[in-house]
This record gives sequence, structure tokens and C-alpha cells, in this order.
Amino acid sequence: MIRVVVTGAAGLIGWHACARLHAENCAAGFKGNPNPYDIIPLDHAGFDDDTQLQNALAGADAVLHFAGVNRAADDVVEAANPAIAERMIAACQAVDAKPHIVYANSTHAGSDTPYGRSKKRAAEILAQSSRAFTDLVLPHIFGETARPFYNNVTATLIHQLVNNKTPEVNPDGKVQLLHAGVAAQTAIDAVINRTTGQITPTPQPMTIPALLAKLQGFHDSYQANIYPDLTDAFDLALFNTYRAATYPDGWPRPLKLNTDSRGTLFEAVKGGGGGQVFLSTTKPGVTRGDHFHLNKVERFLVIQGDAMVRVRKVLDNTVWEYRVCGDAPAPVDMPTLHTHSIENIGKGDLLTLFWTHDLFDPANPDTYADKVLP
Repeated sequence: MIRVVVTGAAGLIGWHACARLHAENCAAGFKGNPNPYDIIPLDHAGFDDDTQLQNALAGADAVLHFAGVNRAADDVVEAANPAIAERMIAACQAVDAKPHIVYANSTHAGSDTPYGRSKKRAAEILAQSSRAFTDLVLPHIFGETARPFYNNVTATLIHQLVNNKTPEVNPDGKVQLLHAGVAAQTAIDAVINRTTGQITPTPQPMTIPALLAKLQGFHDSYQANIYPDLTDAFDLALFNTYRAATYPDGWPRPLKLNTDSRGTLFEAVKGGGGGQVFLSTTKPGVTRGDHFHLNKVERFLVIQGDAMVRVRKVLDNTVWEYRVCGDAPAPVDMPTLHTHSIENIGKGDLLTLFWTHDLFDPANPDTYADKVLP
């Protein structure tokens, strides 16, 4: 078992990293194997507590160091990140810990600004005092659960679209985008592969107007019950980021029913660039699912019977519930990095249509067993 400390665990990349480590533990547990990771998440308060920090670092094999300051007065930002690095090293020395430290640096570290100088100096402190050090240089990060209006243009644009606001953008603005899951997995892989030195993942360059146009296209299609083409990995990650922002209040979504003397017809799934459809029956009182995905787009659509769909953000305790029935078909799409289940709460068999955007691959199922309810 590898003991991994994740600082900044409540932040975007930190949560994605914890979720991916948790996914590996879930996969191992499903197969009856021991957990590969002992995950020690530290939020801001935990990192600032001497006892918690030192206890976390004692015996640590690796630290995914995502804690940092990027929003404050210039003098505060310039001093904060080096101070955080010094605190990390001092705590390691206090408990004689010699972990492999993977530091989430920034492409701004090459700029002569308070933030850039701050990030560069923090990396130097960690590199000089670590047994093994990886300098992970990251561009603009986006991803599920990112905070809008907090140094994240993608999250801000998505929030405005979902809430029917008209975004205003800088026509000359440009970004270099990288999904938080890619950043987190790169950090984890550096630990597994014992990669040291500088790593610079390749981002997706894009103008802000082009980013808005792509997100607007996602929004318009999805509101019309049409999935965009999901064959491109970047588009898939961006669409999953958009989808996550529609929770919890945007579901279920009633479908248009075309009814006449012959019966009723409705469109269950459109677009997506392919995919696979499953049909299942579920006995009364039985629950299906209790798993989550990192990338897969999945739709639950009850076409007969009564069900309760439950969704919970990975590593969180809040459960969202959606009651659906076959008499009024209304899909619930499963957001990535959220574990989900469907329970037959009726008296007869439940008939459910499941759709995923890709074909099921037993060698790479992207399915991690994790109960929604305790």
C-alpha cells in the first residue's frame, strides 16, 4: 500500500486526485484485493494544523502537493506559496519523512509577476529539500465541480449558460486548457513511475470566444435532448464538465411524448457519436448500479415501473434523489465522478433503458463499485 498525502484536497485538482486514487481502491476491493493506496486528504485547515500535518506526513511515500494561494493582494500571494513549501519541508523533517513530492506548479512560474515568482520560488524550495521531486507545470485547469467566478473561466462560462445568462468575454482572450483529471492522473503516474524533474502536460489551446462557442453548442444541443459528438477526448472532458454543472437541479428531464390512438412514441437518445444501449428488468426492492465513472456518459431512462435514482459526488456524503416512472419517461444522466444507483420502489418489475456513449470494454470498463448509500 502506498501512503499518499494530498494537500489542497478540497480544491479542484486535489479532489480529482483523491477521487482517482479512491477509484483504484474501489477497483481493487471489487476484485477482493487490498487497497493499493492509503489516501490522506488535507484541506486548508488540516494543512495549517501542525499535528494533523505531521501525522499525515509520518510514513508518507508520496505527497501530491496541490495546496497554494492564487487570489490575494500581490504581496500576500508572493509570500504565501514559498511559505507553504517551507511549512511542508519543515513538517517532513519533524517526522523524518522523505516522500516523493509532486508539486502543482504553473506555467505562470516563468513570468515576472508576484504569482509567477511565488510559484517559482516554492518549486525551488521543494526541489532543494526533497528526496524526490516532480515539478508538474500546469496551464489553465478545468473540470467537474470547478468553482465559477474563481480564476476559472470555463466554470464561469458554464455557470452562466446553465443559468440562462449571457456571458461577456474578452474577444482577444486565450487559454491553454487541461482537464483536472488529466492533471491529477499525471501527478499520480509520476509517483507510480518514480518520475522526477519537470513534467509539462500538453494543453488544448483555444480562444475564449471559441471556448464559449463550443460550450454554447453543448448547451443548445443538450437542451434539445441531443448529445454532441463525443469521439474526441477533449470534447468529452469538456462536455462532462458542463454536464456536472447541471446537477442537482437540472434533472430529471421530461421527454416529449407523441401520443395518438396507436399509443405513445418518444425519442430516448440522440447523437453522441455512437454508443451502446442496454435494457434491464429489476425486481421490486432491488438496487442496480452503485458505481461511478471517470469518463463515461451514461443515461438512465425508466420506461416501465417506478424507481428512485440516487446520485452522490465521490468522497462526499450528500445524496441527491430523483423519483422517476415509466408513465412519464424522464431520463437522468449520470455525471462523471458521481456514484449512482437505481432502486425499484414499485410493486412490479422495473424496465430501464441504459445508454452509454461508448461500447463496454471488459478490459477497461471505467466502472468503479462504490455504494451510494452507507
